[in-house]
Amino acid sequence: MKTNKYVKDLQEKTAVELNTELTAAKKELFNLRFQNATNQLDNTARIREVRRNIARIQTVIAQKNA
Repeated sequence: MKTNKYVKDLQEKTAVELNTELTAAKKELFNLRFQNATNQLDNTARIREVRRNIARIQTVIAQKNA
């Protein structure tokens, strides 16, 4: 139920906070992909987790705009 808490936290944030968090998550994903390409990444499952978090953030943004 960790994801439910994360989604509830996202829903309580403003649009500006969500956009800031989305930008940070995209930067983290870029860094993880770069580390993976250079064989420096130990936890490859983190890439999947960050991608899903980005999708969650985008979903909450879309719900707020509708």
